Amino acid sequence: MSEDSKYQKHYSEERFWRKLKNFAKDAGLKVVYSGLTLYYALESPNTSTKDKAIIYGGLGYLILPIDAIPDLVPLAGYVDDLGVLLFAAARVIGSIDQAVRDKAKAKLNDLFGQEVSRSEEILDVDQQISEDNEMKKELD
Repeated sequence: MSEDSKYQKHYSEERFWRKLKNFAKDAGLKVVYSGLTLYYALESPNTSTKDKAIIYGGLGYLILPIDAIPDLVPLAGYVDDLGVLLFAAARVIGSIDQAVRDKAKAKLNDLFGQEVSRSEEILDVDQQISEDNEMKKELD
């Protein structure tokens, strides 16, 4: 069983939004933005069935409260979630166009109640996804 399929079963749209609503501030901008980017990539017509499976796996991992580092561990609880989300995003980079990023940033601003989508943390996530994709291309 692949890591993607192992966590797919834990994803549902309702559980995703509940997790973000309850833990957005604790998880932080990077985790929430990464999750939103993957969520909106699911809606993109550019997203293949294979890419959707990867996204469901990444989002399922985010939703699952018991993972490598439990989410309730102060400061470190979402580090593993971020790594999984960034890894998934790099693997489905073709599904993450500007429209997907814009939707994720707009929702991020709504959730945090302020203009946070232009923060350094969000720029870091976009850069990390792009760098991971470039590394993946070199290995292929």
